[in-house]
Amino acid sequence: MSDAEATLTAPPPGEFLPPPSSAIGRRAWLRQNLFSGPWSSVLTILMGLVLGWVALSLGDWVVNEARWGVVTENLRLYLVGRYPVEEQYRIWLSLTILSVLSGLSAAVFGAATRTLGIWLAAGQALLAGLAFISGLGIVIVLALLLNAALVWAALFIALRWPVPRRPLLIAWFLSVPISLLLLSGLQGSPLEAVSEPLGVALPTVSTNVWEGLLLTFILAIAGITLSFPLGVLLALGRRSTMPAVKLLSTVYIETIRGVPLVTILFMADIMLPLFLPGEWRLDRVLRAMGGITLFSAAYVAENVRGGLQAIPSGQIEAANAIGLNTIQTNVFIVLPQALRSVIPANVGLFISLLKDTTLVTIVGLVEILNIGRAVLANPEWFGAQLEVYVFVAAVFFLMCYTMSQASYRLEASMGVGTR
Repeated sequence: MSDAEATLTAPPPGEFLPPPSSAIGRRAWLRQNLFSGPWSSVLTILMGLVLGWVALSLGDWVVNEARWGVVTENLRLYLVGRYPVEEQYRIWLSLTILSVLSGLSAAVFGAATRTLGIWLAAGQALLAGLAFISGLGIVIVLALLLNAALVWAALFIALRWPVPRRPLLIAWFLSVPISLLLLSGLQGSPLEAVSEPLGVALPTVSTNVWEGLLLTFILAIAGITLSFPLGVLLALGRRSTMPAVKLLSTVYIETIRGVPLVTILFMADIMLPLFLPGEWRLDRVLRAMGGITLFSAAYVAENVRGGLQAIPSGQIEAANAIGLNTIQTNVFIVLPQALRSVIPANVGLFISLLKDTTLVTIVGLVEILNIGRAVLANPEWFGAQLEVYVFVAAVFFLMCYTMSQASYRLEASMGVGTR
């Protein structure tokens, strides 16, 4: 090609041609991925027939054969166990606090919190539908629908009138003791003297009747929120320059990681009361929370330690050079980067923690899986094991899927995996 021809075919200076499109049509995609050759076509057809047969068989079982009465007629037990019927409004009131704060956080923080808020509203709407089918009463159905609507209402209000972050975080911290007081009651608590003149009477509800999905949710939330800060402190302690702190942190982490969660729960339930002074006793729910928290904290510490090791030492040296002390260096330089890089590992750990709450049945607590076993002990529901376990599996799948989707949104918003 001559210089004149090259000049005529070259794009004008300052103009750039767009890259070639990588998108292909549906037919081309099917031909390329599923019907690229004779063997590929045969395999695709066979797999399609097998999947179609499985789908039809499963659909026929779900619609015509499954005895879903084992779920609908016992839905109250699955949700709240033996929590007194006349006091169950306190559960829905605690859920109202959670719904409002979730909606506000979805607008203020976005990303992961928005995904959690949306799924919380969808889950409550789904439970309202199940409650209506199960005949639990119009009050419970309306309470669940109202809470689902409050998530969206709080979201739109916070988008219209922004809420400061600091008061919202304080509200989250205050919501935990408030919700626990609502669930357990004010009698015998320091607030009893204040509540009596106001005419607020909340009888004590023993944690021994906190059962079903309520107990599963409480154990998971407590384990996640308490084990994370403890794990971060243990990770920092293991990298500390003080020998005593480093030794204690290392011994704790390696000891806890060397035994199964079942052992920790047994020790918390049987051995811990032997070391408590006098008549001071912790109920089984608190002991289970403590065991789950201590167990998960060791694994969080190792995840965070991996993130800390990925931080270049030059950044720490630069922070020391500009006069930052150890606490400032960790809080403003090291931890933000380390925690950002271990989000996938920690979320995977928290999902495992949620599923491991079923192990508390060995210490006498009745979470949602054990409720299912108790229901199957009724002669009326003999042979309905598959329906019960499908329902419990669906509940755990929805909760775990929500956490994973929130994790993906958080990773994308923070640029995890990108440079």
